Amino acid sequence: MEIATFGAGCFWKTEDAFRGLKGVISTSVGYMGGHFPNPSYLDVVSRITGHAEVAQIRYDPDRISYETLLSIFWSMHDPTQLNRQGPDRGEQYRSIIFYHTRAQEVTARESKRQLELSGKYGRSIVTRIEPATEYYLADESHQQYLEKKRRLQTS
Repeated sequence: MEIATFGAGCFWKTEDAFRGLKGVISTSVGYMGGHFPNPSYLDVVSRITGHAEVAQIRYDPDRISYETLLSIFWSMHDPTQLNRQGPDRGEQYRSIIFYHTRAQEVTARESKRQLELSGKYGRSIVTRIEPATEYYLADESHQQYLEKKRRLQTS
Protein backbone atom coordinates (compact mmCIF):
# COMPACT_ATOMS: atom_id res chain seq x y z
CA MET A 1 0.00 0.00 0.00
CA GLU A 2 1.06 3.57 -0.67
CA ILE A 3 -0.21 6.95 0.49
CA ALA A 4 -1.09 10.04 -1.55
CA THR A 5 -2.08 13.37 0.01
CA PHE A 6 -3.86 16.16 -1.84
CA GLY A 7 -5.35 19.54 -0.98
CA ALA A 8 -7.86 20.90 -3.48
CA GLY A 9 -10.22 23.13 -1.55
CA CYS A 10 -12.64 21.72 0.99
CA PHE A 11 -11.40 18.31 2.10
CA TRP A 12 -14.88 16.80 1.93
CA LYS A 13 -15.01 17.21 -1.84
CA THR A 14 -11.41 16.11 -2.28
CA GLU A 15 -11.94 12.92 -0.31
CA ASP A 16 -15.20 12.19 -2.11
CA ALA A 17 -13.48 12.30 -5.51
CA PHE A 18 -11.23 9.38 -4.54
CA ARG A 19 -13.54 7.21 -2.42
CA GLY A 20 -14.81 4.12 -4.15
CA LEU A 21 -12.17 4.03 -6.90
CA LYS A 22 -10.85 0.55 -7.64
CA GLY A 23 -7.48 0.30 -5.96
CA VAL A 24 -8.21 2.92 -3.30
CA ILE A 25 -8.14 1.09 0.01
CA SER A 26 -9.21 3.94 2.30
CA THR A 27 -9.50 7.70 2.53
CA SER A 28 -9.45 10.16 5.38
CA VAL A 29 -9.43 13.92 5.81
CA GLY A 30 -7.16 16.02 7.94
CA TYR A 31 -4.59 18.77 8.01
CA MET A 32 -1.01 19.01 6.74
CA GLY A 33 1.60 21.62 6.02
CA GLY A 34 1.20 23.91 9.00
CA HIS A 35 3.18 24.90 12.05
CA PHE A 36 0.67 24.33 14.86
CA PRO A 37 0.60 20.91 16.60
CA ASN A 38 -2.67 18.96 16.77
CA PRO A 39 -4.90 21.56 15.13
CA SER A 40 -8.66 21.35 15.37
CA TYR A 41 -10.98 22.33 12.54
CA LEU A 42 -11.64 25.66 14.29
CA ASP A 43 -7.89 26.30 14.59
CA VAL A 44 -7.41 25.67 10.87
CA VAL A 45 -10.34 27.77 9.68
CA SER A 46 -9.21 30.62 11.92
CA ARG A 47 -6.12 30.78 9.67
CA ILE A 48 -3.58 30.65 12.48
CA THR A 49 -2.06 27.22 11.81
CA GLY A 50 -0.85 27.37 8.20
CA HIS A 51 -2.36 23.94 7.50
CA ALA A 52 -4.13 22.88 4.34
CA GLU A 53 -7.29 20.80 4.43
CA VAL A 54 -6.23 17.55 2.76
CA ALA A 55 -7.48 14.13 1.81
CA GLN A 56 -5.14 11.25 2.43
CA ILE A 57 -5.57 8.25 0.17
CA ARG A 58 -4.23 4.76 0.87
CA TYR A 59 -4.04 2.88 -2.39
CA ASP A 60 -2.72 -0.25 -4.04
CA PRO A 61 -0.31 0.85 -6.81
CA ASP A 62 -0.86 -2.48 -8.59
CA ARG A 63 -4.55 -1.56 -9.03
CA ILE A 64 -4.44 2.25 -9.44
CA SER A 65 -1.44 4.34 -10.34
CA TYR A 66 -0.23 7.55 -8.76
CA GLU A 67 -0.55 9.09 -12.24
CA THR A 68 -4.25 8.22 -12.25
CA LEU A 69 -4.69 9.79 -8.81
CA LEU A 70 -2.93 12.93 -10.07
CA SER A 71 -5.21 13.06 -13.09
CA ILE A 72 -8.25 13.00 -10.81
CA PHE A 73 -6.69 15.65 -8.57
CA TRP A 74 -6.10 18.02 -11.51
CA SER A 75 -9.58 17.49 -12.95
CA MET A 76 -11.53 17.95 -9.70
CA HIS A 77 -10.55 21.57 -8.99
CA ASP A 78 -9.15 24.74 -10.53
CA PRO A 79 -5.39 24.69 -9.88
CA THR A 80 -5.06 28.33 -10.97
CA GLN A 81 -6.99 29.65 -7.96
CA LEU A 82 -4.70 30.88 -5.18
CA ASN A 83 -5.95 29.90 -1.72
CA ARG A 84 -9.52 29.29 -2.80
CA GLN A 85 -11.91 26.96 -4.54
CA GLY A 86 -15.43 28.10 -5.32
CA PRO A 87 -16.84 29.93 -2.31
CA ASP A 88 -14.09 28.64 0.02
CA ARG A 89 -11.33 31.16 0.68
CA GLY A 90 -8.18 31.02 2.78
CA GLU A 91 -4.80 29.30 2.76
CA GLN A 92 -6.36 26.12 4.17
CA TYR A 93 -8.05 25.68 0.77
CA ARG A 94 -4.86 25.94 -1.28
CA SER A 95 -4.13 23.59 -4.14
CA ILE A 96 -1.28 21.37 -2.98
CA ILE A 97 0.27 17.98 -3.53
CA PHE A 98 2.18 16.54 -0.59
CA TYR A 99 4.55 13.85 -1.82
CA HIS A 100 5.61 10.89 0.30
CA THR A 101 8.43 9.55 -1.90
CA ARG A 102 10.95 10.91 -4.36
CA ALA A 103 9.11 9.06 -7.14
CA GLN A 104 5.86 10.86 -6.22
CA GLU A 105 7.67 14.20 -6.25
CA VAL A 106 9.11 13.60 -9.72
CA THR A 107 5.78 12.35 -11.07
CA ALA A 108 3.83 15.26 -9.55
CA ARG A 109 6.24 17.89 -10.88
CA GLU A 110 6.19 16.37 -14.36
CA SER A 111 2.40 16.14 -14.28
CA LYS A 112 2.16 19.83 -13.36
CA ARG A 113 4.69 20.75 -16.06
CA GLN A 114 2.72 18.87 -18.72
CA LEU A 115 -0.51 20.53 -17.64
CA GLU A 116 1.12 23.97 -17.80
CA LEU A 117 2.49 23.20 -21.28
CA SER A 118 -0.96 22.14 -22.45
CA GLY A 119 -2.29 25.66 -21.86
CA LYS A 120 -5.58 24.14 -20.69
CA TYR A 121 -6.26 26.89 -18.18
CA GLY A 122 -4.78 29.92 -19.92
CA ARG A 123 -3.39 31.00 -16.54
CA SER A 124 -0.52 29.92 -14.33
CA ILE A 125 -1.03 26.86 -12.16
CA VAL A 126 -0.47 27.82 -8.52
CA THR A 127 -0.53 24.30 -7.09
CA ARG A 128 2.29 23.76 -4.65
CA ILE A 129 4.25 20.52 -4.48
CA GLU A 130 5.86 19.92 -1.10
CA PRO A 131 7.16 17.05 1.01
CA ALA A 132 4.58 15.48 3.28
CA THR A 133 4.73 16.61 6.88
CA GLU A 134 2.86 15.41 9.93
CA TYR A 135 -0.73 14.51 9.14
CA TYR A 136 -3.37 15.43 11.68
CA LEU A 137 -6.60 13.50 11.28
CA ALA A 138 -9.75 15.62 11.39
CA ASP A 139 -12.41 14.57 13.88
CA GLU A 140 -14.87 11.82 13.00
CA SER A 141 -17.67 14.21 12.00
CA HIS A 142 -15.56 15.26 8.99
CA GLN A 143 -14.63 11.74 7.82
CA GLN A 144 -16.59 10.62 4.72
CA TYR A 145 -18.85 13.62 5.34
CA LEU A 146 -20.44 13.79 1.89
CA GLU A 147 -21.06 10.05 1.85
CA LYS A 148 -22.77 10.25 5.26
CA LYS A 149 -24.86 13.19 4.04
CA ARG A 150 -25.99 11.25 0.93
CA ARG A 151 -26.99 8.28 3.09
CA LEU A 152 -29.11 10.52 5.33
CA GLN A 153 -30.85 12.05 2.34
CA THR A 154 -31.83 8.64 0.96
CA SER A 155 -33.04 7.18 4.24
